[in-house]
Amino acid sequence: MQTHEIRERFIQHFVDAGHQEVPSASLILDDPNLLFVNAGMVPFKPYFLGQQTPPFPSGTATSIQKCVRTLDIEEVGITTRHNTFFQMAGNFSFGQYFKRGAIQHAWSLLTNPVEEGGYGLDPEKLWVTVYLDDDEAAEIWQEVAGLPAERIQRLGMADNYWSMGVPGPCGPCSEIYFDRGPAYGKEGGPIVDDSRYLEIWNLVFMEKERGEGIGKDNFEILGDLPKKNIDTGLGVERVACILQGVDNVYETDLLRPVIDEAEKLTGAVYGKGGQNDVRFRVIADHSRTGMMLILDGVTPGNEGRGYILRRLLRRIIRSARLLGATGETMGKFMTTIMDTMTPSYPEIAEHRERILQIAVTEEQSFLRTLESGTHLFEEAAASVKAAGASTLAGAQAFALHDTYGFPIDLTLEMAAEAGLDVDQEGFNALMAEQRARAKADSQAKKHGHADLSIYREFVDEHPTEFTGYSELAAGAKVLGLLANGQRLSEVSAGQDVEVILDTTPMYAESGGQLGDRGLISADDTLLRVTDVQKIGKKLWVHKATVESGGLAVGADVVATVDPTWRHAARQAHTATHLIHAALREILGPTAVQAGSMNKPGYLRFDFQWSQALTPDQVQRIEAVTNQAVDHDWAVNTIETTLDEAKAMGAMALFGENYGDQVRVVEIGGPFSMELCGGTHVSHSSQVGPVAVLGESSIGSGARRIEAYSGLDSFAYLSRERALAAGLATALKAPSEELPDRIAALTDKLKEAEKEIAQLRRQQLLARSSEYLGAARDIDGVKVVTAKLPEGTAAGDLRTIAMDLKARLGNQAGVVILAAPGADNKVPFVVGATKEAVARGVASGHLVGVFGSHVGGRGGGKPDMAQGSGNDASGLEAAFVAVVNELENL
Repeated sequence: MQTHEIRERFIQHFVDAGHQEVPSASLILDDPNLLFVNAGMVPFKPYFLGQQTPPFPSGTATSIQKCVRTLDIEEVGITTRHNTFFQMAGNFSFGQYFKRGAIQHAWSLLTNPVEEGGYGLDPEKLWVTVYLDDDEAAEIWQEVAGLPAERIQRLGMADNYWSMGVPGPCGPCSEIYFDRGPAYGKEGGPIVDDSRYLEIWNLVFMEKERGEGIGKDNFEILGDLPKKNIDTGLGVERVACILQGVDNVYETDLLRPVIDEAEKLTGAVYGKGGQNDVRFRVIADHSRTGMMLILDGVTPGNEGRGYILRRLLRRIIRSARLLGATGETMGKFMTTIMDTMTPSYPEIAEHRERILQIAVTEEQSFLRTLESGTHLFEEAAASVKAAGASTLAGAQAFALHDTYGFPIDLTLEMAAEAGLDVDQEGFNALMAEQRARAKADSQAKKHGHADLSIYREFVDEHPTEFTGYSELAAGAKVLGLLANGQRLSEVSAGQDVEVILDTTPMYAESGGQLGDRGLISADDTLLRVTDVQKIGKKLWVHKATVESGGLAVGADVVATVDPTWRHAARQAHTATHLIHAALREILGPTAVQAGSMNKPGYLRFDFQWSQALTPDQVQRIEAVTNQAVDHDWAVNTIETTLDEAKAMGAMALFGENYGDQVRVVEIGGPFSMELCGGTHVSHSSQVGPVAVLGESSIGSGARRIEAYSGLDSFAYLSRERALAAGLATALKAPSEELPDRIAALTDKLKEAEKEIAQLRRQQLLARSSEYLGAARDIDGVKVVTAKLPEGTAAGDLRTIAMDLKARLGNQAGVVILAAPGADNKVPFVVGATKEAVARGVASGHLVGVFGSHVGGRGGGKPDMAQGSGNDASGLEAAFVAVVNELENL
């Protein structure tokens, strides 16, 4: 049974039982505790936490959620049951059925014949575990499934008690296991061998509330929940493993084709055991996870989600290289995994080109990193050999890994080829320290969800009616007043307060558009609104200051939007749509929006693109945008269903969860059509001029365009014109000749700076004889030490050191130079002739000695090394220390 059929059978089973099908949420959700969605129940957290009422008429739901877990990336492929990306099929009950219902639903799906919509598993091969004292669940399993007592095992809190890891719902759980037979391990059930007995489904009985604590079993149970809920999770990949008769999750129909492709590209063979099999599994697993992350809008970067993606992609490249690949491989891997996953995720088809572009660009970048890392390794290895040692220090291996992104696997391989060992204990200790710091930082940042329960009554019973699309002022009734997390009955002048109205014309921040500014008034009462936020997508919360009078719950007021603010905000938001359309016209369909922010007169637009735009491209984007303004196109809004909007070709944003009814903003027919709930002008000409300020990088594979609109654009262009006029007057040249004139002046200035630098260097070199004359002899080695004039650049120090080495000729000689600089900085250089290196002198080591006295560090080859410090007061001591080191040598 193919994986997509396993998914379909699961959903159909629960839809037939009255559950509402809920599409998978994006892997990226606005959750303070999670980089990625890591469990099927995550999108349902607000309902389990009691912050929102479930929007499902039946009180039940079912979904197959995309999940990513990356806590132990290094373990992927070593075990054969875990993936970083996996699909969690689940059924959920919010106060409806409980233990009996969950067990009945699970048992019938697992054991019903295939022709009746089930999976057709042999009931005799199914085992379950329950929580230690959960006699009720054990009895239900015997009654519903007819399981004998010996196939119902009990486990403690660490294994069979579930919580989200933060204060909130929790409860005992019951896990279902499939016996794969004696070929896979010992008899005796999952408590004896959880390799033979494969966990496939976890039924969580949420009935308690947990308090603070760390770990799976170190927290307090506070009491009962108001309602008993059900949250289950079936591992789609594990069920596929069983139904397809393969040994592990890497050999199912989704991942095995990637392994087959890796065999073709590397010449290695999968299935022979050992480290090579792990590498094949890493390639398969990470290709899928990387592809799904890119699909949901993640781009490679150096922190957060982008860093995780980059790490996954680089592990693919590294594994392929270690298996024998010599060229680029990412395109083949990504194409293969997209083919296997598209039946389950049809949206992959429209993003194939973008996914390929991002993945292949990252591979090309990393291959350059490998090249430079190889050079750095060779320098480090030469330094080790020159010092007469045979082991590369753990700190050096860690620096290659951590600072330069050079994989430890390749360091070990190349060290062996060079006849060197690597201090793996030292490397592992530094890695452990790094993980401990990361874990501590994660724990420090981890916290329970913000308590939104104070808003729940309003979300459930009084969702805000937004009238701001058609009016800027509206009569309203005050439903609630809140401050510092407390509900108030009234407020007075000087107080900061959150105001909840039954109706409002003020836009709440969303879709990149900032919330409106405005006033709330009644008789002698005046509140100035500085922000409007949305809670649960239904409730508008006005953040305001009471400027005069007082306000009580139940009062009638008038809410008025600042018309100047709204007009300029509408201009900027519409300009954002125009720039997006212009980008796609100039760059093509792979230039996809990755975020935006617009406020009155200003916008920034982030998009996925792997290289800097040329000045010509930026100019064309600005021109196309302003041509759209000049066309005076009508800006139409269409209320329709999500499916109809997609059929129309309307673009949706990554990470956004849309309801069944959506709002489409259309400008110029096919020119721009996007799902958007923001406010817009009625004709494109009302945007006014759009001035693009420029574009910049915001991380690997992501760029940002910034622009002004309306009067702000006019003011910017006016300032630019005044600046150009001033330059034209100063340079006595027409404005159209300014670029050439300024370029010519810049060239002259660079030439003058070069001449000055050359003269300064010649003056310094002229003193080389003086420095040599002051050299001392240490056991036949000429040692030149000199403190050069203040402000001497590091490059000049190196030039003089090379000149002195040349003057020493065939003598054994060492040159130590330094110069005090601005802000107490101290550049320094150590050079050694071939004869000195042959006698055991290592410049890299001596640079370290020097740096320790001036608050700095450095590095380099045995014959030349340099560094920089920040404590010039230690200069004399540094020279003495290096000379002493040479005397000892």
